[in-house]
Amino acid sequence: HSAEEVLPKLKNWINKLDKSSPQYEKLLLEALWVSWGLNKVDQPLLRQLLKAKDFHVRAAAVEVIRFSGTELTDKEALLMSAAKDNSPRVRQEAIAAASWLKKEKGLPILMEAGKKSLDSGMNLSYITAMAHINDRAVPKKKEVKSKSVVNGISTATMQKGKAIYMRDGYCGTCHQPDGKGLTASGFPPLALSKWVVGSEERLIKIVLKGIYGPIEVNGKKYPGQVPMTPYEGMLDDEEVASVLTYVRNAFGNKAPAVTAQKVKQVRAAIKTKTGFYKPDELLTQHPMEK
Repeated sequence: HSAEEVLPKLKNWINKLDKSSPQYEKLLLEALWVSWGLNKVDQPLLRQLLKAKDFHVRAAAVEVIRFSGTELTDKEALLMSAAKDNSPRVRQEAIAAASWLKKEKGLPILMEAGKKSLDSGMNLSYITAMAHINDRAVPKKKEVKSKSVVNGISTATMQKGKAIYMRDGYCGTCHQPDGKGLTASGFPPLALSKWVVGSEERLIKIVLKGIYGPIEVNGKKYPGQVPMTPYEGMLDDEEVASVLTYVRNAFGNKAPAVTAQKVKQVRAAIKTKTGFYKPDELLTQHPMEK
């Protein structure tokens, strides 16, 4: 599906949303991420969500700025505004985004973000960003070996996967923290779903390239009007492996861990594919398990 096909449908979906719903801003955020995934960031929507009431939504909108290309001509000004936000979470995203800018543009944003108090998590981000922008190495912490959990998956892997899952604007925004989805908004569950615990290759493809179109999950049909964001440019192989291992072993699911090596292999194999996967296309390649 091309941007020309998807964007008008996305606009239509946005217009039908219930503005009084407590989920309204988060659903708008999903639409923003879809437009970003198509390399056509909806700039008016981005600017609207940078002023959202919910700081989680503002933080996720800042992440869109971070991953946007040259189409955002006032990227530095938007990040400077985010660096002054009252929410530490939003300022942390501004710090992360500024660290990838050239020193003369990123350093003033980092300095601004550092004017307000930093919590422990932000402090580490700040130190890392300052080191990165000044071409210095970041001191490494010693790794602590973690105990294994059921199915031979380490606690550290599950914790890392959960942290990615719960990031603002990532999996939990639509599929919900409990993995049960938001049926009313058309977001299917991950809990007890064969799409999740079945073929790991099929699941990796969905996360890397996104998925769009009618889909059946746990016996229920979903119209699939809003595509799932493709994460190939936002998560590395290790991160994709961690979050997929987490969802395959959370919410009552139980399935083997996904390895970074497997993600790397699938990523290389589908490198030239453009656009979202369609559910039927994936089921032809990887038939649904009985």
